[in-house]
Amino acid sequence: MPVRQPKPGDLEPIETASRAALSALQLERLKWTLSRAYDNVPQYRRKFDAAGVHPRDVRSLSDLARFPFTTKQDLRDNYPFGMFAVPREEVVRIHASSGTTGRPTVVGYTKADVEVWSTVMARSIRAAGGRAGDIVHVAYGYGLFTGGLGAHYGAERLGATVIPMSGGMTERQVQLITDFKPDIIMVTPSYMLAIAEEMHRQGIDPRSCSLKVGIFGAEPWTPAMRTAIESKLDLDAIDIYGLSEIIGPGVAQECIETKDGLTVWEDHFYPEVIDPDSGEVLPDGEKGELVFTSLTKEALPMVRYRTRDLTRLLPPTARSMRRIEKITGRTDDMLIIRGVNLFPTQIEDLILKQPELTPHYVLEVTRPELMDELTVHVEMGPELANGSQDSRHTAARQLEHHIKGYIGVTTTVRLALPDGIERSLGKAKRVLDKRPKG
Repeated sequence: MPVRQPKPGDLEPIETASRAALSALQLERLKWTLSRAYDNVPQYRRKFDAAGVHPRDVRSLSDLARFPFTTKQDLRDNYPFGMFAVPREEVVRIHASSGTTGRPTVVGYTKADVEVWSTVMARSIRAAGGRAGDIVHVAYGYGLFTGGLGAHYGAERLGATVIPMSGGMTERQVQLITDFKPDIIMVTPSYMLAIAEEMHRQGIDPRSCSLKVGIFGAEPWTPAMRTAIESKLDLDAIDIYGLSEIIGPGVAQECIETKDGLTVWEDHFYPEVIDPDSGEVLPDGEKGELVFTSLTKEALPMVRYRTRDLTRLLPPTARSMRRIEKITGRTDDMLIIRGVNLFPTQIEDLILKQPELTPHYVLEVTRPELMDELTVHVEMGPELANGSQDSRHTAARQLEHHIKGYIGVTTTVRLALPDGIERSLGKAKRVLDKRPKG
């Protein structure tokens, strides 16, 4: 399939600017962000003061390393709006991600923030090969999750026609792709395979469909997955990266002409890679934990936010900005199953709501073919263990239903007899990850 090469007039000037010009802009915007955070967010003022740093101390980009990190816990401790740098009345949009304790991490956007988000998403879709007039089928979830609306606003800003399908209803997805003939689909890579399988079930050859480009994110995916998708659908499978705390999707984007990692839109998001244990900033090319500082956000400035994602910074290729390697994993215990983020404690909470089950459980993650599968092994209480097969079946299906309803991921529940789950003398091992490495 011929690659859609961008014309010079397609790109914003900053995408081809010199490194010196980009660095000067970053420094100017970094000073603005640090001052905004210090002046308007008590949590930042406390942390900066405790670390003995002040925004006026910044004279170069390297000075950022003196400032403390921001983590998810900061957002949870200041739930819901304590990290906002503007009055709540100036926030025009709120998104949130699920949390481990019932408190989601809340992010807010001013009108200007939504404009920036739309701009970087339009830039991302263009980098992936999208053009004005294309039809874009958005199968990311809409709502508090940032994926659907981020893709939607970016596609409209680019001048594309948007099909706001959202997730689920796979048969309907296939019908609309067949009838509306979109050029681009934006979806998780694992769900793209599910759509392709549904096409086969309906007697449709996925390679014959209209899709030319797939922009896939919200979950880690391997080069092998790219090959499988491209061979099944005869399209270009392009990676996108983002996280709601920074802005949502559109923080970094793979360019269709190179497919060699994700270009970070460094005029809006300043990246660092650190040693996860020491916090030391690592040189470009060394693998560690990705950290971002927002440079233009008004409502929720993020200073050295620890993403927990593992990658390395690479030199520029298709654009003047640096790239990140595909995300290879995380430093915390969060699982990403088919685009859904979950923590073991979320499932534990649901187990504990069923008194016939015990809190002894293990999450087994496998990838028998191309898609991740999650099995929850949980011990029965004595009464259920001595009960009928029907009662066991009902308990297992009830837990599967609650996990799907509250967390949004499909699981298989396997009930174990009392003492059937191995006990740990120290920290309980909740996750058994059997997915292939590498």
